[in-house]
Amino acid sequence: MPYQLTDWLPTTKKEMELHGWDQADVILFSGDAYVDHPSFGAAVVGRTLQQHGLRVAIVPQPDWRGDFRDFTKLGRPRFFFAISAGCMDSMVNRYTANKRLRSDDAYTPDGRPGARPDYTTVTYAGILRRLYPDVPLVIGGIEASMRRLTHYDYWSDRLMPSILIDSRADLLMYGMGEINLQRMASHLLAGGSFEEMKTWPQMAYVRPATAAPQEDADKHVIRLHSHETCLKSKRCQAENFRHIDQESNKMEAATLIQAVGREEVVVNPPYPTMSSEELDASFDLPYTRLPHPKYKGKTIPAFEMIKHSVTLHRGCFGGCSFCAISAHQGKFIVSRSRESILREVRKIIESEDFKGYLSDLGGPSANMYAMHSRRPEACRKCRRPSCLHPDICPNLNVDHHPLLEIYHAVDALPGIKKSFIGSGLRYDLLLHSSEKALSSTQRQDPELLHQARENDRYAAQYVRELVEKHVSGRLKVAPEHTEDSVLECMRKPSFDLFIRFKKIFDRIEQDRMKYDPKAKGPQELIPYFISSHPACHEIDMAALACKTRQLNFKLEQVQDFTPTPMTLATEMYYTGYDPYTMKPVFTAKTQEEKRSQRKYFFWYKPEYRQEIIRSLRHLGREDLLRKLF
Repeated sequence: MPYQLTDWLPTTKKEMELHGWDQADVILFSGDAYVDHPSFGAAVVGRTLQQHGLRVAIVPQPDWRGDFRDFTKLGRPRFFFAISAGCMDSMVNRYTANKRLRSDDAYTPDGRPGARPDYTTVTYAGILRRLYPDVPLVIGGIEASMRRLTHYDYWSDRLMPSILIDSRADLLMYGMGEINLQRMASHLLAGGSFEEMKTWPQMAYVRPATAAPQEDADKHVIRLHSHETCLKSKRCQAENFRHIDQESNKMEAATLIQAVGREEVVVNPPYPTMSSEELDASFDLPYTRLPHPKYKGKTIPAFEMIKHSVTLHRGCFGGCSFCAISAHQGKFIVSRSRESILREVRKIIESEDFKGYLSDLGGPSANMYAMHSRRPEACRKCRRPSCLHPDICPNLNVDHHPLLEIYHAVDALPGIKKSFIGSGLRYDLLLHSSEKALSSTQRQDPELLHQARENDRYAAQYVRELVEKHVSGRLKVAPEHTEDSVLECMRKPSFDLFIRFKKIFDRIEQDRMKYDPKAKGPQELIPYFISSHPACHEIDMAALACKTRQLNFKLEQVQDFTPTPMTLATEMYYTGYDPYTMKPVFTAKTQEEKRSQRKYFFWYKPEYRQEIIRSLRHLGREDLLRKLF
């Protein structure tokens, strides 16, 4: 159906007047272009507040360099200003691993770079504080979330305090914010104060250090080393991170408090994992699923990538060292209902440019949908940041049947020709034998034994259906490295599992090409790898080159490790310690060290051959030289 301009949240004074408003309740400033779609955080925030009674206007990518007219054009909000840097940390968005400015920005019309400032949240906040010092300010999104306590900033190469200190925001809403947004709307409409909201879960705020309330003694509180102490001691920063990481991944977490000068940052524990009904409600909001009409004739690359894709769940229990997903979305999986997923697919089918092909049915990890613990009470006491490392938790029900049912239901809809899986895949979940993992006592339980055998059967069925029906020419997986010492540091499974998975993929692909007369192909398995990750030495990269060469790979999907705020790998990079063992960890840091590792990805290119030969001879590894060339 055709949309009217008023079907989007207003972005100008004129659009506010079309809505019949003389003032907005909330004005949200976003570092991204405004795309009214559930994959874009600003749209989720705006639609959630709107659904619960507030008038929300959005100012996407305001000009921060001139007279600040973008910050004043909508006037003063009734309740508060909100800021999100966008779907990525602004520094990750703007700079490469080599700290060079990127040539494009996927969240900006036509991919144009330079539409947002460095440290977007702090920059926008500083302007709003100068213009409207008395209006409450709330920050959130991935940038604010991952910088909520003292953190290492790779781009300035220094330890920075909580983003609350530099932004002077009244509240920081971390993680996925729908529950707090709903509460906030009801609370403010009922005449509640900002001060009261500071006690809510998943909120962080600053208070005078001398005013710590007596009730702290009655709550589960962890007082971290102060920011000033961490500046002097990398070991103390590593100890802090272990607490932060553990509390981010627990069902019953503590309040974290960190002193910064004469103030202290208080981070309240998160809410329990959302229910399926709550997640459905967020995805069922009245999104147009389109960019705002102001971008007519322009392309927003990030939207083009996801406009025909569907998110099935949130959360990730992988706990990879270099990833911040669990710190933001949580370790525990919350999955959408079948009905909600099918409703969204039907909306996609109705869109004008849909040709019958869904680009992705996925999530943070493609095949974690509906996976949960067998005994939830055991998870309440658990402190493991990963359910997959060092081994798959015996309490995890690794069942791919619900996901297969979703695939079948989607593919049965009229208008769907094919649904592809574009999200990352955890092949260790697919290769795990639930039956072999049972203890001798558990094997005596017929129900448990039957469930384990069913899990194994569905895992095998999933792999076959994935390769036969859901690969768009290339199946991308992420072993990340080949060497056990590096994989252990990454919290990733042994490379032997990838080799097993490749054999299964090759066998199924061979059958598909042989027996399916309509088969298009051949399809490829594309592995992702990282160089210069903590614990990775040059000799590890040489071994990686040899092993991938033996598998006939010429690597394309590779990257240099980039330290991003609030990940375990970043803390190892900065502090030189593993926060969980306090053992020293080597990391390549100089451009020369990084380049010496990265070159092994491209052993097959003539321009790197002589340099690699010299390096391996210098390392005394003629054996690897013979394997490689």
